[in-house]
Amino acid sequence: MTADRPHDFGTGAGTGIGTGPDHLGTDEGSASASGIGTHEGAGRGTGTDGGTSTGIGTAEAADAAPDGEITAIPGAETTGIPGAEITATPGHPARPVSDSGGGTDGGILGRAHRALTLGIISVVSLVAFEASAVNTAMPVAARALDGIGLYAFGFSAFFTASLFAMALAGEWSDRRGPLGPLFSGIAAFGTGLLIAGAARSMGMFIVGRGVQGIGGGLVVVSLYVVVGRAYPERLRPSIMASFSAAWVVPVIVGPLVAGTVTEHLGWRWVFLAIPVLILLPLVVMLPALRTLPRARPAPAGGVRQVLGSRRCLLALAVAVGACLLQYAGQHPAWPALLPAAVGLALLAPSIVRLLPRGTFRAARGLPSVVLLRGLAAGALVAAESFIPLMLVTQRGLSATLAGLSLTGGGLTWALGSYVQSRPRLEPHRERLMGLGMVLLALAIALVPLALLDGVPAGIVAAAWTIGGFGMGLNISSAGVLLLKLSRPEEAGSNSASLQMSDALGNVTFVGLGGVLFVAFGGGEMAAHAPAMTSASGAAGHSAAFASVFATMALVALTGAVAACRVK
Repeated sequence: MTADRPHDFGTGAGTGIGTGPDHLGTDEGSASASGIGTHEGAGRGTGTDGGTSTGIGTAEAADAAPDGEITAIPGAETTGIPGAEITATPGHPARPVSDSGGGTDGGILGRAHRALTLGIISVVSLVAFEASAVNTAMPVAARALDGIGLYAFGFSAFFTASLFAMALAGEWSDRRGPLGPLFSGIAAFGTGLLIAGAARSMGMFIVGRGVQGIGGGLVVVSLYVVVGRAYPERLRPSIMASFSAAWVVPVIVGPLVAGTVTEHLGWRWVFLAIPVLILLPLVVMLPALRTLPRARPAPAGGVRQVLGSRRCLLALAVAVGACLLQYAGQHPAWPALLPAAVGLALLAPSIVRLLPRGTFRAARGLPSVVLLRGLAAGALVAAESFIPLMLVTQRGLSATLAGLSLTGGGLTWALGSYVQSRPRLEPHRERLMGLGMVLLALAIALVPLALLDGVPAGIVAAAWTIGGFGMGLNISSAGVLLLKLSRPEEAGSNSASLQMSDALGNVTFVGLGGVLFVAFGGGEMAAHAPAMTSASGAAGHSAAFASVFATMALVALTGAVAACRVK
């Protein structure tokens, strides 16, 4: 049923393009229509410029509207090009108005927003470049620091710290605005890079990665708040799309640059060179950031009140609990039972309170969407973390070639995201999420074939293009479904839950991967051998890698089953 069908009472939502002499855009908002039942579809309204527009919203009709026409009421949001924004009053047609945030200055690269947009894209690109570069340099760094046994901690330390920092940034931004956490996050990110690059032991390297994680968590949340305050409603989809676009080039060039630097200058310069590049986007953004509108006063409180907030304390408990559990898992002995018990006691109840009720039993609807995000992200990152190490130590590939094996996944991720956005696939979004998880499981299952004699190492690159496409279908669809299933007043908290699930999935499954890797003999891998030469050694270490990939493929398949419950 569609919202513009006459004689229906109920709730409806529709999407479409507004067309007319003065505007072209997508209208979102509440609408009134007549009908019976609950339905989704395209509602039609007439603007004062003589054009037509369609809107997304709730259609609750008490009176029959002629021909099923929908009249927008306050709260409508519009995305598109200048002049697309619509305002309306009950019972009156929507009309285009100018936008104080952008006006005739164009879109996100118009005069009013150009500096801030370029600064944001630069910061996100640097974070993306660092993420892809670390995957390339990590095997060499771990071997140089004699830390193969702690390899997984180099990744999980970042994700664990960022989980806590996300909660901290949310509270901090609500109370004091986004500038404090944004600049603190950028400073912490740069400091962590310097610590990791100068580390003389694996322990210090892990500390640096943790500091990086704190910075990354502060930055990602505060940037979302900046977008909410600096950009009008009609431009937010465009700037959010630029976040994803900012990852494309780093994913392509990051492994090549990082591998070349690692081989010719040393792995340390992959970390030491990036802090210098952070200064430019700061200089570009600063004037625009100073003009951000102030939010309504939030509850007063300094650092102590922010750190003592319920959400921050829960996130801290999760982070500490995850660290204790991973430590216990990699030290299988009786004394490790105590930190394992303490970690579990901190982790389990805190996670349950941070995410929507029913998440861990895959309750139908929003909880399953949030759960899928964690399963997809965790399975991918855990598998991806061990791929370069496997190719370097088991197949003798250079750091550059090992990193390049992941590049195709970034490109097909963007392709998958584009495919799921096609209007004709909208009714099949839930199936797209399930298909994405199946493709991810297939990709991860194909990776350990590279451990077999006679199978070319290129199987990994081919597999990862499949996995990237699956992630593009899944992750983007999860964001769309989250907003579709959220009431307007819950969109912010539910979006935060989605990010938390992402971080929790990374922490949990990277940590589990590290435990499995050590348990199956990976921790005994020779620190400086370029590749295993003895048959027994190669077989033992192959089992360590295979255990990680098999488990993550199973996690992805579990997500495919859970995808049946998102609707």
